[in-house]
Amino acid sequence: MNTLWKYKFWIAGAICLTVLGLIIGAVRPRPVSGAKPGVLPDVEVVQVEQKDVSIFGEWIGTLDGFVNADVRAQVAGYLLRQGYLEGAFVKKGQLLFEIDPRPFQAALDQAQGQLAQATAQLANAEAVQRRTELDVNRYTPLAREQAASQQDLDNAIQNNLAARATVQTAKAQIKTAEAAVETAKINLDFTRLIAPIDGIAGQAQLQVGALVNPNSGPVTSVSTVDPIKVYFTVSEREYLDFNRRWYPTDATREAARKGLRLQLLLADGTPYLQEGRFYFTDRQVNQGTGAIRIAGLFPNPRNILRPGGYAKVRAAVRVQKDALLVP
Repeated sequence: MNTLWKYKFWIAGAICLTVLGLIIGAVRPRPVSGAKPGVLPDVEVVQVEQKDVSIFGEWIGTLDGFVNADVRAQVAGYLLRQGYLEGAFVKKGQLLFEIDPRPFQAALDQAQGQLAQATAQLANAEAVQRRTELDVNRYTPLAREQAASQQDLDNAIQNNLAARATVQTAKAQIKTAEAAVETAKINLDFTRLIAPIDGIAGQAQLQVGALVNPNSGPVTSVSTVDPIKVYFTVSEREYLDFNRRWYPTDATREAARKGLRLQLLLADGTPYLQEGRFYFTDRQVNQGTGAIRIAGLFPNPRNILRPGGYAKVRAAVRVQKDALLVP
């Protein structure tokens, strides 16, 4: 019996020594590889700095022309010639395409001839009216003195009234003829498809010899790209933070918008050197995305930026006062 108790005692002692060794090995710090035994690592102490910090926002933007104008045919005809170089800068009023003007010149000549005819008819009608007025003036005293019959006076008066009506009809015909001439001139002018604005002219959608009409779609497009617009969307929460939380009054909000400086990071990763400014906020939040559209304007004097391109828009939206900064 004594031997059994001694055996149990020794086993329990061995187990306790093993557990104690494992605990000590886990708690004791291990030396860093490559470090000299007994040398403590260097700890750097830096000074915390407190100052105002600008908080930036970043969004994906889409470039678009400041003004985009489609050039369409207003009359039907064949394209006779193209007067511009695709992709080049054009001035307002510059000829882009010309439609065959011959049918419209003939229509103008016909309208001018009808106007001349109506003018001649008016001259004849006015001459008849003056003659009938003379008859009325001559028969009126004669009829009063009974030197002429009342019937002669009545006939003269009726003839004068008819002559006046003829004059009015001739004047109306002149108005109609003048309108026809003006319409013919407008249609003739429409044969010259000119640039409505200064800007970059796009690719021609129709070639010389094509038959065009008002329903044939744009012949080309012209875009003003200096300045150029950049559209980007911000979340509804960002929009509300800017207008209610960070700048709650009209004065601070307006000052923040005027002082907003937009930066552009181009598709190749390089920053655009010109700073942009806030232009407008869209009227509604997109229900599908929960975001609202913002537009900015960037100077583009060399026409490097073109509509349809993508870029990142970055701006300091607010200032964090007395922020704690650690190098």
